[in-house]
Amino acid sequence: MGLKAQCLDPHNQNAVFLYCPSIPAAILFAVLFGLLTIAHLTQSIVFRKRFCWVIIMGGIWETTGFVFRVLTILHQGNSTLATAYGNPSQLLILLSPLWVNAFTYVLFGRMVYFFLPARKILGVRAQRMGLLFVLLDIVAFIFQGAGGVMADSTDDSTGKIVKTGLHVYMGGIGFQEFFMLLFTLMVIKFHREMLNVEYPRPGWKKMVYMLYAVLLLITIRIIYRLVEFSQGVYSTLTMHEVYFYVLEALPMMLAFLILAIWHPGTVLVGPESEFPKKEKKSKKDKKEPTHLEESSATELHRLEYGQV
Repeated sequence: MGLKAQCLDPHNQNAVFLYCPSIPAAILFAVLFGLLTIAHLTQSIVFRKRFCWVIIMGGIWETTGFVFRVLTILHQGNSTLATAYGNPSQLLILLSPLWVNAFTYVLFGRMVYFFLPARKILGVRAQRMGLLFVLLDIVAFIFQGAGGVMADSTDDSTGKIVKTGLHVYMGGIGFQEFFMLLFTLMVIKFHREMLNVEYPRPGWKKMVYMLYAVLLLITIRIIYRLVEFSQGVYSTLTMHEVYFYVLEALPMMLAFLILAIWHPGTVLVGPESEFPKKEKKSKKDKKEPTHLEESSATELHRLEYGQV
């Protein structure tokens, strides 16, 4: 017996989807995200990159979200099951890109630490950079999560809660994009500074272009969601499934794929590829690196690659 989607009229109050959803498409992306999650888990073990748990969490959320989407499609005619599967599916797919965002932040901090002799950019130290943007990402997560829950409210006869939820979610995703743009400017600044490094470690360009590609894919997805929610419940975007897969699922799948193909573990190698463990230091040890120390770091780069 084959799997058959249960399609409801878009104006039916029990309808989870405003179109007849595709089971094969949902299964395909559940499998793709599942395989990419396994790939990232394997790579994190092989390359011993513990910070990759962030991207793994994003993959788990995406995979689970699409598994629940399949179950929602199969049981859309049963309002209880449709709600039980549909709400988690919607939230997981809406929020999982924030994990990808967070991964680019923690990765970039390690890139600054590994590649730049000064180990800081625009006055921000590498160790603090990732933390700063991750905290901002958490704020966006809270807003988007709250908005997503309100937008999925089933106890809203007037529609006010859903409308408020959409506005809250749009605010959260707009907040996310704003700080992504600031982050992109920092990546560009890093790119320009690396061009002036006399003896750079190999692989930095690959990492930078990988970040550019992932940030572009996330931005495409954010613009799609902003336009979708700004047009109201019934619009071209919400009533045609193809837009969801082309502008939401596909960009995020490609982001996971790019991060797997050009995995940072292939470039960030050695003790300086990770932040040093925190140790108790005296007040004298807590000072910023001096110009002499930064120059010594440059000389170390030269010695490592025999360029003296």
